[in-house]
Amino acid sequence: MMSEQDVLVRRVRASDVERVASFVNRAIGEGNAIEAERVISRLGDVGFFLAEQGGEIVGLIGWSVENLVARVTDLLVWPSNKRDDVGPALFHEMEEAALGLEAEAAVLFLPRSSQSELIEFGKALGYEPRTVADMPGAWRETAYEAGREDDDEILVKQLRSQRVTSPL
Repeated sequence: MMSEQDVLVRRVRASDVERVASFVNRAIGEGNAIEAERVISRLGDVGFFLAEQGGEIVGLIGWSVENLVARVTDLLVWPSNKRDDVGPALFHEMEEAALGLEAEAAVLFLPRSSQSELIEFGKALGYEPRTVADMPGAWRETAYEAGREDDDEILVKQLRSQRVTSPL
């Protein structure tokens, strides 16, 4: 039996759109309100998992996989004091799903001016700072597509012990 403290993570369904929009609006403030149509559009671009605690949405993670690299595109945990409980659960589900799609690695593109606590949060989840120039080709290409340069550092977690060296 689940307690109220347990975090349940599952894929976002079409029936969740209104609740997701409401959650995002509560977290980011009504001044930047998003409509359900925007949530539906975003669901067409990336995969989403939501985290619930006590029947309420407390987190979302959006992600995609391309060229064997998973990219976290969206991350929101609210209230923020739930980050240490909700974040690991969201990342675990995303990483497992990415592995199912043969992803070699997952990358986090934090804002260049990220606070040290965000970097430490990523490290606690097993993500390591890597210089773009020192990464394998497909990983590096992902960084370039995100507007990063060779001397930038991004957080990367290798998901597979062996890299894919031939087409699947």
